[in-house]
Amino acid sequence: MKAMVIEQFGEPDVFVEREVETPEPQSGQVRIRVVASSANPIETKIRSGFVRSGPEMPAILNGDVAGIVDKVGPGVTRFAEGDEVFGCAGGVRGWQGALADFMIADERVLAKRTAKIKLPLEQCAALPLVFLTAWTALADRGGLKAGEFALIHAGTGGVGHAAIQIARHLGARVATTVSSEEKAELAQSLGAEDIIFYRDEAVDHYVTRLTGGSGFDLVFDTVGGENLDRSIEATGVSRRLCSINTRSTHDLSQLHAKNLSLHVIFRSVPLLHGIGMDDQPRLLDNLTQMLEEDAVRPLIDSQTFAFTDVAEAHRRLEKGQALGKILLVR
Repeated sequence: MKAMVIEQFGEPDVFVEREVETPEPQSGQVRIRVVASSANPIETKIRSGFVRSGPEMPAILNGDVAGIVDKVGPGVTRFAEGDEVFGCAGGVRGWQGALADFMIADERVLAKRTAKIKLPLEQCAALPLVFLTAWTALADRGGLKAGEFALIHAGTGGVGHAAIQIARHLGARVATTVSSEEKAELAQSLGAEDIIFYRDEAVDHYVTRLTGGSGFDLVFDTVGGENLDRSIEATGVSRRLCSINTRSTHDLSQLHAKNLSLHVIFRSVPLLHGIGMDDQPRLLDNLTQMLEEDAVRPLIDSQTFAFTDVAEAHRRLEKGQALGKILLVR
């Protein structure tokens, strides 16, 4: 089969097309004829060598996948040949990624595109990683409840746009940070009720304006770096802070002083360590339910790339030019 691989760490140009052996599914696994994938920041970090959790070289990257089950291994009970499926299924150590003609996946990390799901199969590839990350942060780790007030940073980003829709589905009020009027309108269309132009308004000002100074019940930092410090400032006393980007050094004095709970979410843990694999069907059931109810939709960037142009997709993502998710089509 053909695959886009990296044979060394580096800039986006390290991607090359190679002919590799077509994999065979083992017990509890299925083989997917890949239709589409999508680009996520974790893949740019793996490609560059900043995060050393990718497959062995030559490495096939990308976790998000949508496709058709081509073959089932022994013991598979949830899927049959011909099923349309999607999930976040690989691209990390021990698991081949989606940038290939075929991909092997554990059946526990896949969902079926049911007849009630109106979203086209290839667009389903834009949701798994970001939805599962956001659901884990807001619902499972953060315990967000109806009537609470959540601040979601970068509301038109990959994880942010999914988080807005999940928070609204859970019955929370949502504020989000954006950088432009265009992004503000998009965030509001996804369900955000309160908009913060983070370049123009200081944290203490919008905390006072929106919460009367008490702070948010839950803050979801999808940006990292200095934004984690701003997130600590915005979180209410004895409330919750969730982050997906904490590879940095911070003074946690205010985290302690405010008695905050900090939850770090790293979605690769189930595939990397096998911890939580049996819980993946439950998480995916939430995605399936929301898709069937038209309660979640992907925000897809205006530029779609072929697998062979994945280097260009990485450049666009790293330059901050993408709005929502970049779709990759085989």
